[in-house]
Amino acid sequence: MRVLVATDACQPQVNGVVRTYQHLAAEAPRLGHEIVFLTPGGYRSLPCPTYPEIRLSLIGPRAIRREIANLQPDYIHIATEGPIGFRTRRYCVKMNRPFTTSYHTRFPEYVAARFPVKATWCYALQRRFHNSGAGIMVAAASLAREIQERGFRKILLWSRGVDTDLFRPRDIRLFGNDLPVFLYVGRIAIEKNIEAFLKIDLPGRKVVVGDGPQLKALSAKYPDAIFTGLKVGHELAEHYSSADVFVFPSATDTFGIVLLEALASGLPIAALPVTGPKDVVRAGETGILDWDLKAAIIGAQKLDPDQCRRQAEMLSWRKCAIQFFENISRAHNARLAAD
Repeated sequence: MRVLVATDACQPQVNGVVRTYQHLAAEAPRLGHEIVFLTPGGYRSLPCPTYPEIRLSLIGPRAIRREIANLQPDYIHIATEGPIGFRTRRYCVKMNRPFTTSYHTRFPEYVAARFPVKATWCYALQRRFHNSGAGIMVAAASLAREIQERGFRKILLWSRGVDTDLFRPRDIRLFGNDLPVFLYVGRIAIEKNIEAFLKIDLPGRKVVVGDGPQLKALSAKYPDAIFTGLKVGHELAEHYSSADVFVFPSATDTFGIVLLEALASGLPIAALPVTGPKDVVRAGETGILDWDLKAAIIGAQKLDPDQCRRQAEMLSWRKCAIQFFENISRAHNARLAAD
């Protein structure tokens, strides 16, 4: 099958959504499928408020029709609720063409953290967006239950994978051997709750890997922490291997690919007992989940790194891709049966 993925998130952005679809596109040919993309590239755009590195496309409905006609997909999957996503959804509804969507981001909470907008209003908009499709893919079972209670329908589980060849334990210590290293990897933004980690008094070094709108403010406020900036590929893998505990303070993520990368690198996880960590971490074995983040970090230091690695070895991007294409078929068959 040939699947068109309509997404506002694309390179050069570095985030979980972009990386997920990169891996999906790479695995698709090995399974006899193809992924093609409809992205903001080549169209005029504006910077997203509070996220200037994210560009909001000014693409119009004619361009959407032209792109879809040129790409000739068998199926359409809408990855994001941005201008590309909304325009593509509008096209599909108007043409009575089935489509699937993904629920990657808690936009209601993200918007509420920045603007005086009620989260309930955003959820109403998201329900209308997603429920008009043939199926909604979510990465975590706890998230599926949560949004189902909020009125979302036709939910399909779609987990994630990890490159265990790239992310693996290494004999390297970029930040020295004299003290434990507590690592965060991800966007430096308010919704990630990074300050909850940085303000804890810990017997070791705090390392923050990533870029984002809060980088300048937090690096100035916490000069004792090491802020490395964005790292990718082999360099990122070495940063994981140089740590002792992976700290994930976010309470708003829908999954967290970095959790899998940490486990593959042999890092126990310290996190809050929320969606994402609850679905990934084997509590007491590969991580500690506690509303007291300091207690989680201290507890995670006592866990076996080999257990973390063994859990990650059971996950793969191939399995992720197989599940995606099975969901596409299941959702469209259900739509045909309903019609």
